[in-house]
Amino acid sequence: MSADTEPDGPEDRLRRFATIWSRAVFPVTSTSATRPEFEKQLVPLARRLSEALRSRVFDAAEGRAVGAALVRAHCTDPEALSRTLDCVDAYLVLYCGQDGDQEDLRARSARLQHAMAAGFAQALRERTLSEQESIAQAALVAQGVVAQALHASEARFRAVFEGAAIGIGIADLDGTVLQVNGALVRMFGVSDQTLRGQKVMDWTHPEDAPHIWRLYDELIRGEREHYHVEKAFYRPDGTVLWTNLTVSLLRDPDGVPQYQLALMEDTTERRLLNLRLRYEATHDALTGLPNRTFFFERLEKALNAGEGQRFGLCYLDLDGFKAINDSLGHAVGDRLLVEVADRLQACATAPGEMVARLGGDEFVALTTGPDTRRGVDELAERIMNALLAPVSVDGRELTVRGSIGIVEGPAGERSPAEVLRSADITMYRAKSAGGNRYELADPEADARVITRHGLTTALPAALERGEFFIEYQPLVRLGDGSVRGAEALVRWLHPQHGVLGPDRFIPLAEHTGLIVPLGRWVLEQSVRQARTWREKHVDAGPMRINVNLSPCQLNHPGLVQDTVDILERAGVEPDVLCLEVTESALIGADDGLLKPLRRLAEMGVDIALDDFGTGYSNLANLRRLPVSVLKLDRSFTRSMQQFPADPVDLKIVEGIVSLAHSLDLTVTVEGVETGAQAEQLRILGCDTAQGWYYARPGPPERLHELALVDATG
Repeated sequence: MSADTEPDGPEDRLRRFATIWSRAVFPVTSTSATRPEFEKQLVPLARRLSEALRSRVFDAAEGRAVGAALVRAHCTDPEALSRTLDCVDAYLVLYCGQDGDQEDLRARSARLQHAMAAGFAQALRERTLSEQESIAQAALVAQGVVAQALHASEARFRAVFEGAAIGIGIADLDGTVLQVNGALVRMFGVSDQTLRGQKVMDWTHPEDAPHIWRLYDELIRGEREHYHVEKAFYRPDGTVLWTNLTVSLLRDPDGVPQYQLALMEDTTERRLLNLRLRYEATHDALTGLPNRTFFFERLEKALNAGEGQRFGLCYLDLDGFKAINDSLGHAVGDRLLVEVADRLQACATAPGEMVARLGGDEFVALTTGPDTRRGVDELAERIMNALLAPVSVDGRELTVRGSIGIVEGPAGERSPAEVLRSADITMYRAKSAGGNRYELADPEADARVITRHGLTTALPAALERGEFFIEYQPLVRLGDGSVRGAEALVRWLHPQHGVLGPDRFIPLAEHTGLIVPLGRWVLEQSVRQARTWREKHVDAGPMRINVNLSPCQLNHPGLVQDTVDILERAGVEPDVLCLEVTESALIGADDGLLKPLRRLAEMGVDIALDDFGTGYSNLANLRRLPVSVLKLDRSFTRSMQQFPADPVDLKIVEGIVSLAHSLDLTVTVEGVETGAQAEQLRILGCDTAQGWYYARPGPPERLHELALVDATG
């Protein structure tokens, strides 16, 4: 006997897992096999899950394949999927994860469950579409056969009518039900005597689409021959029956309308499954709260609510959670998060309020309505009070506190990404002030040392006095490490406060309109510098300069002409220039905003989408944007600082790169700080990179040196 097949060996444990799985799922399958036969079908699926759990590189495709295989094994009931996921969650690591890191295996098990649910849904969807096509064809055939049989012989009609697999009902033109077959009787759960004699018009339902009864009236009047809709019916016991309903007009031999024929397919279970899958896609698996996706949907709806409506947002981050998680383990941390989520849920029960988990120990609470100024403060107070009592986990009394950033304002002024970013910044201000408190968003709070008024009034004179200068950070080709250009980064050498980064004065320049002349100056200086580089380093290959464009510059009518004039005066071709526009600036951009960018792109100027991945854009939107470069936000590289890197993060980057290349876009990554990051990004297919690993922003002479070294090897 081998070690694998001996009692409590890997093969024995695998079969025990398959046995438990089959016993749980078999009662809700529609298979004709016996339970032992069904168990044999599950053994290879269990083996695939076991191997995926312990493989060196995680492959979600295995989980999707197992989910699809369940559908092929006639496990199409939503309860079959639910019981399967419960079994995998409870027993897969226990029976198939010996000698492995339990936390890592449980994380993999959770990801396998998500993949299985996705594979199950896809396979069921494909099967359903196939069945719907078959049913549609059968319905057309049945319509003709029933009509013919009705006029030919009663015996033939009865054979067709009663033998049909779908529900069939016949009513006169007044809407009185005359005949129903056995399938329809079983769908409604009543006797045929109960259904016969009822009026079709009595079968209304609150979720009926407005056009359903208009189509019915047109059919009765002989203006249409048939129609197909999705419709709900109340059963006598109060439950709801969902159907795909086809209603056709039956005419006598002379062509006069005589009856109406209804063909019904029961879609209740499929609808319930879709609702469950929708729930799982929009709710956090650990806490049951709405997740980031659902929250952004609600926030976007709140921000588009119209005139007179307001919103209030509380962004909560737990104080000291990382210490609890690191010292007591993820299991304790998860139970703490569940308890916190329950308490937060109890804080937001009024109409217009919701709580969501964004991830980790970050939660948000949203309130909407015509007056949220006081309501959002009260919501923050309730949250702070809810965290006062210690949380009991495994006999330990854990004290948890939170820092909250509050954003409140009228609908229609900001995007979801801008609101969340403001709340995030404000939350960190509360945390920096000691935590266990909440702060209200204040755009001027980040400039307490240098007052907004002082900087704003000093900006015009600073440009005239030449207090601005530009530093350059090299852009490096990941394939061979060669320097291929640089990003221009403007600085302000303030007489009193020293060197200020763009985040300290660009928003003020935007507010005052000075960003247009300042941006023009930066563009002119940068293009001149690019010409100097090309003249000095002919052998180094084409060098390109990247210049940032603010949203205000995008709206300026002179953008295109200014750019053309600057390029012509410098005597360089447009391909020397790449203009960077932030993702948030182009979210929802109309053709009026995109038109100047398209003209510049047609001239040969490259357009880069900066900070990609930080906004709330639709990936499909990329097709209509005149961009040729995606610049991934540094958050993607930050996640690669740990070793080994999270495979999910790697898959996300790999997917973005693949999408970009399929659209003929190149990919630049910001924030590269280590050689390991650079190598990983190269393997993932990224084209160019910048970051402190290569060089910090510096004077143009520094780039001369880097380019020269590159050119000479």
